[in-house]
Amino acid sequence: MTSLIEQYEQQYAVSTADFTAKIAKLANVERSDRRFLIQELEKQVEELRELLEQMELEVCDVDPTLRPKLKTRVESYRAELVRLEKEFSNASIRKNVGYGDQNEIFGEISIREEQKQQLLNTSETIERTNNKLTACYSVLLESEDIGSQVLRDLQCQRETIQKSRARLREADADLSRSTRIMNLMIARSRQHKLVISVIAAVCSLAILVTIYFSVTRSS
Repeated sequence: MTSLIEQYEQQYAVSTADFTAKIAKLANVERSDRRFLIQELEKQVEELRELLEQMELEVCDVDPTLRPKLKTRVESYRAELVRLEKEFSNASIRKNVGYGDQNEIFGEISIREEQKQQLLNTSETIERTNNKLTACYSVLLESEDIGSQVLRDLQCQRETIQKSRARLREADADLSRSTRIMNLMIARSRQHKLVISVIAAVCSLAILVTIYFSVTRSS
């Protein structure tokens, strides 16, 4: 779930950087291309809003322990979008000043100063966006390392399980051999008992016969 939020954050960072660049371009674009660029920016604003809504929905489904931190990040993104919308609105209004105004010279000087300030703001926004992208990239690298470590642990566990299975098979084979040996020893023991019993019976019979003949002779 958090990986999906990270993807949304990367997409948001790229879109806001492109949006900021287009706002800066709006100040110097020709009037023939101005309407098309404004339409693109308006469409991009809607896409950014939808993206933030998707992020908010995903935050509601994450682990409660991570939710406050992610919620704060989404709120900061929304505040940044509000600021970008204001910049877009100001840039749109600023360019619509009438060309036949008697104070055109002073207006152009003011616009230039505002453009300088806007460029500074744009540079700061781009820098913040780059920092966000760097942070997102670091998170991705960390996630990749964690995933690699998990895969290595799973591989080690698999090897351990396979070794355990091999030992169990060996133990089972040893147990089978021991059972066969015990059965053989029991069978031989019974044979020995039978032989001893037969020998004892023969000896007893021989003694009885000897005693019988001795008594007979004595009589």
